[in-house]
Amino acid sequence: MSAEEGPHLPGEGQATPAGHMSPEPHNRRRKRFRVGLLVEPSPFSHVSGYANRFTEMLRYLREAGDEVAICTPDLSPSAPRTKFGFNVTNLRGFRLPMYRMVVCSFDWRLRTVEVMERFRPDVLHVSTPGFLCIPGMISAWLLNVPLVFSYHTHIPVYARRYFRPFGKISETITWWYLRLIHSQADLTLVTSPQIQEELREKGIARVSIWRKGIDTERYHPKFQDEDMRFRLTGGNPDQPLLVYVGRVAAEKRIEDLKDVLQSIPGARLAIVGGGPQEAALRAHFEGTPTVFTGMLSGEELSQAYASADVFCMPSDSETLGFVVLEAMASGTPVVAVRAGGIPSLIKHGATGLLVEPNAPRRFGAKVRKLLRDKPLRERIAKAARADAETWDWRSSTKDLREVQYAAAMQHHEDKIRHRVPWFRRILPSMSFSFRGFLGEFSLWWNDAIAGPAQPPREHGNGGQGLSKGPS
Repeated sequence: MSAEEGPHLPGEGQATPAGHMSPEPHNRRRKRFRVGLLVEPSPFSHVSGYANRFTEMLRYLREAGDEVAICTPDLSPSAPRTKFGFNVTNLRGFRLPMYRMVVCSFDWRLRTVEVMERFRPDVLHVSTPGFLCIPGMISAWLLNVPLVFSYHTHIPVYARRYFRPFGKISETITWWYLRLIHSQADLTLVTSPQIQEELREKGIARVSIWRKGIDTERYHPKFQDEDMRFRLTGGNPDQPLLVYVGRVAAEKRIEDLKDVLQSIPGARLAIVGGGPQEAALRAHFEGTPTVFTGMLSGEELSQAYASADVFCMPSDSETLGFVVLEAMASGTPVVAVRAGGIPSLIKHGATGLLVEPNAPRRFGAKVRKLLRDKPLRERIAKAARADAETWDWRSSTKDLREVQYAAAMQHHEDKIRHRVPWFRRILPSMSFSFRGFLGEFSLWWNDAIAGPAQPPREHGNGGQGLSKGPS
């Protein structure tokens, strides 16, 4: 195996069920990690499956006794200063012009570099695609620590769709940018075998699958609720109910469900979620039995999943599709497009039904098949629930810590040893002066941008997030 290929990791080509861990590379088991985490947009104010993934990851890193320093752009008044006892640095940011719900940051002040220099992480984990990956790369290079990217939004599909008529050119530029950025990572994490394969085909090396997890108590058939069904059907609970849950945005192709709805006599559609396309979709579905609920959370969201007859996922751009997994855990059969990461969740004909992209009529035919065949619907719902129960966040995070972070650290050491051995030899003697230079540079940059910096305030955990913990 070449150095470029990197170590073989769990999920390379197939999913790894909970409780079945692969051997740890190079016996690099650690009791504690110090993880620098740069996430964009904020997982604490941006509602998505990706946000849920990071929240659960932090929960179980805390359970494992790790220390985490978090940097994320957040403009909300309620932006947290701590999460699970970990310090959160809220960066100044801006809203994307074409997607106002998403807040990003260039971090011109290099606050991430300053925070990570004080924290001294063992590994730096940065979400992509976005803008924070640039200061993330700078931090990893200056601090000489392993860099892990996790890829959550399949941006080439967005570029093709949002920048018409220059979609093809935009997609080509996007892939060039992704190759450039991810070539700097010691490991890239993705959420499905399909996305892993596509990134590899496009020339991105060292790609591993960050396993999925689901809270099967929060999403459960027991939350089926008559009042919620009455609400979602617009007061017609005896009629077939189709449900979509997720962002209301162009890339989700929700408009395709109009043809599906109109092909099923008496059917009702509930669209659960919010987003930039909501006004346009309300106009598009005008005159149809469609209910827009806006954002739901907590028990209401659990009830919405469990009270539907069929869950519909028309999107062809999902890197994974957490809402599909949540519907499966809720015992609601799913019809989804065979694209992106969805096929890694659904076994066609067993735990759900898949349809080829750009085929609304075939999608409608699959939905009708489920509605007409109650035994099939119940069999798929039961199998989907059983499949969802095999995944949990604790084992996913254990895999992340003990296998994937360890593999990134090993690759980082190999890279230094084989490519720049002289730098590795003199690094200890440079350590003190280097830290001084970095501190002075950060202070100068902050003064130049925003005036003299105020003494940093530490929040939560008694400032322990900045102390050197056991390794």
